[in-house]
Amino acid sequence: MLRVKKVQKLKGAKKEDHIAVLDVAKKRAEKWGIRSVVVASTKGETGVKAAEMFRGYNVVVVTHSTGFSGPDVQELTLENRERILKAGGKILTTTHAFGGLGRAVRRKFSTYQSDEIVANTLRVFGQGTKVAVEIALMAADSGLISVKEDVISIGRSGSGADTALVLQPANVQDFFDVKVREIICKPWL
Repeated sequence: MLRVKKVQKLKGAKKEDHIAVLDVAKKRAEKWGIRSVVVASTKGETGVKAAEMFRGYNVVVVTHSTGFSGPDVQELTLENRERILKAGGKILTTTHAFGGLGRAVRRKFSTYQSDEIVANTLRVFGQGTKVAVEIALMAADSGLISVKEDVISIGRSGSGADTALVLQPANVQDFFDVKVREIICKPWL
């Protein structure tokens, strides 16, 4: 297993780290014949790199939902959106599987719901693992990947990419059918 240097919060991943993650993920996709790749990307830089590196694959770039960082704010830049689409990638912007209505309940009533408990449990393996599982659920619910085929899902703890998994996705309502087949890489915690 590739060990990626721990990502410092707010500083983001080093350029060579997320390129290494994408590279090792591509090798795994080629080895297992996996044709769909899901990647988290906030401003779109990692999404552009993934879409360009995985040309010819079904690349789904999952962004933060609009309003995540403030009312009506979409963090994905227009330039990166265009570059992802030009490289053949798809863009998914929707409510986070582990942070929609449950987060509203927590904020209003100071209590946790099952979705945030699941998210915090997955964080035991690192934030990137939680993100990789969550974006696969979101892409499956949007019909951009099939729950019948394994995918490579790439998440992060900051900016860039630091975690890659081979998994069989599920729809959110069938969460417990998700199968993490392989941890390709993740930060040393």
